[in-house]
Amino acid sequence: PGRFSRYRRQGEPAPLMADAMVTDEEVGAEPTEMETVPAPSRRQITRAEQIAGLPWVEKYRPKDMSDLVSHEEIIGTITRLIDAGKLPHLLLYGPPGTGKTSTILACAHKMYGKNYASMVLELNASDDRGIDVVREQIKEFASTRQMFTSAPKLIVLDEADNMTKDAQFSLRRVIEKFTRNARFCLVCNYASKIIPALQSRCTRFRFAPLSEEQALSRTTVVAEAEGVLLADGGLDACVRLGQGDMRRCLNVLQSTHMSFGKVSPENVYKCTGHPTPQDIEAVLRWLLEEDFVNAYAHASQLMADKALALQDMLTGLHEHVLLLELPPMLKAQLVASLSDVELRLSAGTSEKVQLAGLIGIFQHSKTQLEQAA
Repeated sequence: PGRFSRYRRQGEPAPLMADAMVTDEEVGAEPTEMETVPAPSRRQITRAEQIAGLPWVEKYRPKDMSDLVSHEEIIGTITRLIDAGKLPHLLLYGPPGTGKTSTILACAHKMYGKNYASMVLELNASDDRGIDVVREQIKEFASTRQMFTSAPKLIVLDEADNMTKDAQFSLRRVIEKFTRNARFCLVCNYASKIIPALQSRCTRFRFAPLSEEQALSRTTVVAEAEGVLLADGGLDACVRLGQGDMRRCLNVLQSTHMSFGKVSPENVYKCTGHPTPQDIEAVLRWLLEEDFVNAYAHASQLMADKALALQDMLTGLHEHVLLLELPPMLKAQLVASLSDVELRLSAGTSEKVQLAGLIGIFQHSKTQLEQAA
């Protein structure tokens, strides 16, 4: 006879194995703390950690058209095209951090809503976008249509100026062939790196750098949302160093907040390693008033003490030189000479040699000014 033959003989169903293993002590046992308070799932914990740990650039990326803070004319034009159902192929170009990608993604959310994932293909610089990707992945996505909707799909090629020429020529034919099924949006920093055949098939919009007022308003919103401790002029310093790049503004703000806890002008410049306005004014005064030896000694000592880069010094000096009261031709020669120093620095030459050359430029300009007087 089997183990549960007694139950079978009496016509009763045999107990389940789990029931048979419960002891008398466990019948009246109180639920443990683990049972009464279920622990959050690993997925929930991970999701919360991901949101809290996101860089502010991604955490506060605009998700809706109303969240965009600049380029009202461009956004208004694209919105009208979407509402009319006449969206063309787009080419969005301009400096980094000006809202190009955020604008087209917000437009995509407006167009597709819950169907965003199935209607939008986004490829950025981290993806391989050679000719094989154009022929396979992009072509496969563009050649099909979604059921129960007449809206075309959207293919966003971020940093399209990094695509190879062969891939761009191959993409030209794909755009022509599948226009009924999909719209293409090319996002790049330099429109000159896009072949003319692609440019002629797209409606072009240039995104200019953000104004200081626009960048300051958005940076203030993020600082208030994160509870950042601010000092007078702290946000202004972040915006000034951002130079119209919203991403750079937020990265400087977050870095200073995490490094020092308080965002003040001194902490911002210390965190980023940029020379302060006072440093730039001191260097300019030495260049204009001191002789070659003393000017070189003072400038090199300042750069060594504060670990400053000559490239950053040149950027600050350029802004001050434009404000100097000099004869127009002399000012033009001075600015052109500064650009030559910057070009040589970008080629990897010695900072010490270029610093000496920079001082020599100002010494020569002073001599010309004295002779003209």
